[in-house]
Amino acid sequence: MKLVVIIGAGAVGKMTVGQELAKITDLRLYHGHMDIEPVVEIFGRRVNSAVDRIRTAIFEEFAQTDLYGMIFTYMWAFDQQSNWDYIDRLVDIFRQEGADIYYVELVASQEVRLQRNTTENRLQHKASKRNAETSNARLLNEDANYRLVSHDGEIPFENYMKIDNTNLAPDVVAKMIKDKFSL
Repeated sequence: MKLVVIIGAGAVGKMTVGQELAKITDLRLYHGHMDIEPVVEIFGRRVNSAVDRIRTAIFEEFAQTDLYGMIFTYMWAFDQQSNWDYIDRLVDIFRQEGADIYYVELVASQEVRLQRNTTENRLQHKASKRNAETSNARLLNEDANYRLVSHDGEIPFENYMKIDNTNLAPDVVAKMIKDKFSL
C-alpha cells in the first residue's frame, strides 16, 4: 500500500493535483475538505475534534484494505509542532501496515493562490470557500500567522519532493509525482 501526502498552503493546488494524480494511478484521493465540509454543514463551523475522528476512522479503515493506496491533502503549518505530530499520527496508521509513504510539498506565490482560490473546481468541492471575500481573508490570515512553506532541508523524509507549481498545470505536476515515486 502507498500513502501520498500532498502538503502546501491554502489554494496552492493540493486537491487539483491530487485529482490528476488519482486519474493516472490507482491511488484514491482523500482531500482535506472531504471531511471538513460535512462538519461545517452540520455544526455551522469547523469542529476540529469531529474532523479528526472522521479522518482517523478513514485512515484506519483504508489502511486495512487491499487497495493500492491513498492521496491525502493537508495544509501543514511548519511552525506548529502540533501539525508535525498530527501528520505523524495519521501517517503512522499506514506505516504500521507496512505502507510506503511519500510527501509532496507544493508551493506557489500568494498572488497565484488568491487567483486559484476562486476557481470553479475549488468552489465545487469546497463549499466553505464560496464566499470569496471571507475565503481570501482566511488565506491572507493563514499566510500572515503560520509558516506554510518548509525551509530547505527541514523535511526529513526520504520520499519527499518540493514542487513550485506556480506556472505548472496540475496534470504536469501529477506526472512529475508519479514518475519520481514510480506510482
